[in-house]
Amino acid sequence: QVHLVESGGGLAQPGGSLRLSCVISGSPMKNYQIAWFRQAPGKEREAISCIRNNDASTDYLDSEKDRFTISRHNAENMVTLQMNRLKPEDTGVYFCAADRWYCTELEDEFDFWGQGTQVTVSS
Repeated sequence: QVHLVESGGGLAQPGGSLRLSCVISGSPMKNYQIAWFRQAPGKEREAISCIRNNDASTDYLDSEKDRFTISRHNAENMVTLQMNRLKPEDTGVYFCAADRWYCTELEDEFDFWGQGTQVTVSS
């Protein structure tokens, strides 16, 4: 069983930065593609970014690709999401998820999920 735990959320001002972490346990992270999803208040969960296990290639939501960076830290079994130039519309619960086979925007494809970390961007 794969277990994912997110951390790093909190309150940030517009224009500020946050670094989210997702620690994976129970199975080697190298076996999985890891994605970040966001659920804004009153909205459906959406895929933000994904990083592959074989070559560390990445996908991003178009609107975030210039502000967010996803990275794998294999020695620590961790994936991070560096979020810069934060906007109020970035507010939401951020989840990391793991899939054995694909990076995809379809949340139903992901087999394992963390509990989420709250990000609030407000002045």
